[in-house]
Amino acid sequence: MSDKPEKKMGRGITRGLTNYGDADFARYLRRSFAKSMGYSSAMLDRPVVGIAYTQSGFNNCHRHFPEMLQAVKRGVLAGGALPLEFPTISLGEVFLSPTSLKFRNLMALDTEEMIRAQPMDSVVLMGGCDKTVPAQLMGAVSADLPAISLVAGPMSTSRHRGERLGACTDCRRFWARFRANDVSEEEIEQVEGRLATTAGTCAVMGTASTMASITEALGMALPGSAAIPAVHADRLRVAEETGFRAAELIGSDLTPAKIITEASLENAIRVLLAISGSTNAVLHLTAIARRRGIRIDLNKFNELSDTTPVLVNLKPVGSHYMEDLFAAGGIDAVLRELKPLLNLDAMTITGETLGEWLAKPPADPVDRTVVKAFDEPLEEVGGLVALFGSLAPGGAILKRSAADKRLLEHTGRAVVFTSLEDLAARVDDPDLDVQPDDIMVLQNAGPLSPASMPEAGYLPIPKKLARAGVKDMVRISDARMSGTAYGAVVLHVTPEASVGGPLALVQNGDRIRLSVAEKRLDLLVDEETLARRRAALPKPPEIERRGYDRIYQSHILQADEGCDFDFCGPVAAE
Repeated sequence: MSDKPEKKMGRGITRGLTNYGDADFARYLRRSFAKSMGYSSAMLDRPVVGIAYTQSGFNNCHRHFPEMLQAVKRGVLAGGALPLEFPTISLGEVFLSPTSLKFRNLMALDTEEMIRAQPMDSVVLMGGCDKTVPAQLMGAVSADLPAISLVAGPMSTSRHRGERLGACTDCRRFWARFRANDVSEEEIEQVEGRLATTAGTCAVMGTASTMASITEALGMALPGSAAIPAVHADRLRVAEETGFRAAELIGSDLTPAKIITEASLENAIRVLLAISGSTNAVLHLTAIARRRGIRIDLNKFNELSDTTPVLVNLKPVGSHYMEDLFAAGGIDAVLRELKPLLNLDAMTITGETLGEWLAKPPADPVDRTVVKAFDEPLEEVGGLVALFGSLAPGGAILKRSAADKRLLEHTGRAVVFTSLEDLAARVDDPDLDVQPDDIMVLQNAGPLSPASMPEAGYLPIPKKLARAGVKDMVRISDARMSGTAYGAVVLHVTPEASVGGPLALVQNGDRIRLSVAEKRLDLLVDEETLARRRAALPKPPEIERRGYDRIYQSHILQADEGCDFDFCGPVAAE
């Protein structure tokens, strides 16, 4: 950072004055009220860096944000600007009902409107927990003011009986063992207190870590910032540097519209595939791209997947944790390995292209137990794949790297659950007619269902099968799955069952064919039978809705359009 920053060109506290019919009065009034907070005239003459601040008592991932905020402010002040934080909605993944995805768009609206409405010349987006980062990027793209992301960083791991633990892949693993009677109630209670013991997001390559990685790959965050642990001093140093860079952005044209392009989105998809990241990221990238008027084509996604190797050995598909990725070289190391596949002319928030950024020598050698070399990958093809067919005409997503490989080519009998309530009531019934080679199907868990597309696609293995040693089955739904989960789980089936998609027509005993090699998902039932079933589908009940629930239900799009609102398309050029 420079000791003598140049004076920034910005309108500062007088940006976007309320119209009282007298601009001088409006300026005088605003400065008067600003001075009630103790600011001097000299400070109020500076340009303003807004800080979208998402600390919340209902968001454990963000509990270290007060300290990070002070570091951001230090950087902004060093850059010659005035830092002003403002609260927005904060989405704590496990504290929201029916699901955090339902409120992602609300947070995006909040972020966009507060950036527009309040006087700031650039903005720092402080997020971390799963849906906060995509919500902030969606809002920032639409507002299109110079913006820079700062993520929470991952938790550090804990220990249990000599074994490393990290939320939340290990919580699922231990819960599966508990359901199989392999872990006692006493031990599962011990594990409960040892899974998440520091601030930060999940310690594995879950959705939060995936979105942090993608944000760095997009160029919207500083190089090397995605994987720094939440409790590491480097997290505070990068927060300070982010604040300084936000001050430098004032008056520039480095807005999200210039950084988030087809080229940078393709880079982000390459990284998503190489890290074998969360399936949720497909939804989020699609929504972010849609705000720019760019469509994520799932056929193109498959082309990228078939030419992008998995390079990162992290849970849930590998053996390491995010703190190991940080020590191994972080996303910078991944980008360097992917360099032959990347669009190096993509612009980044540093003011350099990705190629210029990667031309600099790496800080440290790469740990090849965590980040594999391009020509010696963990897997030859990308971790995620899109499926199409008679059961998913609009597409579905499978994390193939997280599945039992024998299930990637599979035909089986459908065991159908018509809702989450039906699943909860019957999945552990000893009389449930289910075999290990069957395909479990969950209906009515998509974006327009009462459940609003929760992370329920990771259907539990029925207890009687789990206790017999079954660890994976093909599971199909229009729901989502946590990035920390694993298994042969087909998600985001589009159109969803609640709008009469083919998934709604599946009945117990139907044959379903999954072929990852052919990228197909087909319901093996003749068209005449399906037509009769379609005609017999009940009409959805009329429900009186109000407030945000009404907006959501009236305007939410399907998974192939990112589950954004239909009225939140690209902003028209001025």
